Amino acid sequence: MATEASKYYELYRRSSVGGALTDTLDTLITERRIEPQLAMRILANFDKAVADVLADKVKARLTFKGHLDTYRFCDDVWTFIIKDINFKLDNNAQVHADRVKIVSCNTKRPGEA
Repeated sequence: MATEASKYYELYRRSSVGGALTDTLDTLITERRIEPQLAMRILANFDKAVADVLADKVKARLTFKGHLDTYRFCDDVWTFIIKDINFKLDNNAQVHADRVKIVSCNTKRPGEA
C-alpha cells in the first residue's frame, strides 16, 4: 500500500514557488537549523497542498493554440513542447508565449485502485 506522501506527484517542486521552497530548505539544512527529514516532510506537505488546491479551488479554464514541437509518453506521463502558443483565458484575455512545456499525469498513480 502506498504511503500518504507517495500519493502525490513531485512535479510542482520544479515550479518557481517549489524551487524557492527547495532553495530555502537547502539553506536551512546547510545552516543546521533543520534536519533533512523535516525538509522532506515539508516538501511532501507542499506536494499534497498544491495538488489539493489545484483540484478543489481552481475553476478557471483556458484554450490554447500553437505548434506542437515535441511529444513523448513515458511511465504514464505525457510531455508536450508547444511553440508559438496563444492562450485564451475565461475573461477573453489573450497571452502569447514562444515555448511552453506541458506535463500531464494521471490523477491516480500506477498501482492505485
